[in-house]
Amino acid sequence: MTRPVIGITTYVEPARFTVWDLPVALLPYMYVEKIVQAGGQPVLLPPAGDPALVVGRLDGLVLAGGGDVDPARYAQAPHERTGYVREFRDAAEFALLAAALEAGLPFLGVCRGLQVLNVLLGGSLHQHLPDVVGHTGHAPEPGAFGHLPVTPVPGSRLAKALGTDAVTVPHYHHQAIDRLAPGLAVTATAADGTIEAVELDGGGFAAAVQWHPEAGDGVALFEALTAAC
Repeated sequence: MTRPVIGITTYVEPARFTVWDLPVALLPYMYVEKIVQAGGQPVLLPPAGDPALVVGRLDGLVLAGGGDVDPARYAQAPHERTGYVREFRDAAEFALLAAALEAGLPFLGVCRGLQVLNVLLGGSLHQHLPDVVGHTGHAPEPGAFGHLPVTPVPGSRLAKALGTDAVTVPHYHHQAIDRLAPGLAVTATAADGTIEAVELDGGGFAAAVQWHPEAGDGVALFEALTAAC
């Protein structure tokens, strides 16, 4: 059986490997493994050139996690804790996602990917979630996932994919949706009220989660994406 080709966006950051210390287009390998386990063929998409031009060659798209979206894109000044803004990545991914949505390409956003989707469609973000919820459970310490339960909305694509009423998942985010964009529906929340998943109204598969399914045990969301492809 032919594997659907699924593009995954990448970071560009300084990295050390073997004898080298260079800027690198990189991605946690967990994304690659989950796509392969789900039956897809991963292709990495660096934020260079014009990634939107490859939409017609893809069967699906994953917008991966990463640094914060430039708050100027939702008309706010930066919070003191907003960081790792990469304007070149914002430019590439906003154009890529706009082209993917216009083409009806099956899409899964992860963490930053959910935030890009919401801002692209006219929403805004809480720039530092602990200021809102009063705790740091969504990102307990640098380089360590928090593990909090989320509750899917019955009947949503997410609920059908997960097949459960509530699930504990790995979180690593200090931002989240504030104003929900027009055309998006909330499909999961945390106990503190944080929006943890959304999907695009209407047909097709266009969904995003605030947590990190690539770091979890199952592949249900990636299988749902692959099936849609």
